[in-house]
Amino acid sequence: MKRIAAMAACIVLTTAGAALAAVGGGDIAMKNKGGDVVFSHELHVEGAQLECTQCHEKLYLSVKQHTKVSMKQMQKGKSCGACHNGKMAFSVKGDCAKCHKK
Repeated sequence: MKRIAAMAACIVLTTAGAALAAVGGGDIAMKNKGGDVVFSHELHVEGAQLECTQCHEKLYLSVKQHTKVSMKQMQKGKSCGACHNGKMAFSVKGDCAKCHKK
């Protein structure tokens, strides 16, 4: 009985550890005709040292809010373009392969 309880505890801890390893909401894959884009919470939160509130409650209130944003809108400072303007972070103009993967 103790062996079963110990095994169950190991499974729970292993599963919980993997769930906690994803920073924020983990990676978010967005389908796009120009090549899919994967948004990495870890890259932005840990890599760029951004706080969650710098994007959420300001730029992104829900998943539906930022699923349909054009490059033209981003170049005007909407969505990703609010930070990816060439000053705060690399610009959304130029090297498409930085974000879009085919």
